[in-house]
Amino acid sequence: MATTTAAQRRRQARVEYDAFIKSCPTNQLLDRISDKWVSLIVSALADARGPMRYSDLGRKIAGVSPKMLTQTLRSLERDGIVSRTVTPSVPVRVDYELTPLGGDLSCLLTAVKDWAEHHIEEVIEARERYDAPSGSSGSS
Repeated sequence: MATTTAAQRRRQARVEYDAFIKSCPTNQLLDRISDKWVSLIVSALADARGPMRYSDLGRKIAGVSPKMLTQTLRSLERDGIVSRTVTPSVPVRVDYELTPLGGDLSCLLTAVKDWAEHHIEEVIEARERYDAPSGSSGSS
């Protein structure tokens, strides 16, 4: 049996990636990027077309707690989607910006955000029809 190098195993794994398998790295990445906060952070940074301060992101994204914002930014930085720049000052200035990989992702996530904003009325109407007490829809 021939041995394979780590690089060869990674190349072979890339051929075999299957997002439908829970343990697949692509499944885990889909889980990460489908998070509401990820979509909103990436979209906010894309709209800014440049670096944004942590505090500006917190104000732009209604409802995100400082803890969730920090955790999400750290995970996005780890995944190479955002970059973090610290400028020594009093107080310290921390800016976030999309990387080229994040810019590529932003096209998709911004499109999903825009779709949600454009179609929310239709979704609300569908929910109301489904939840109507008539019992004719929504039952299986």
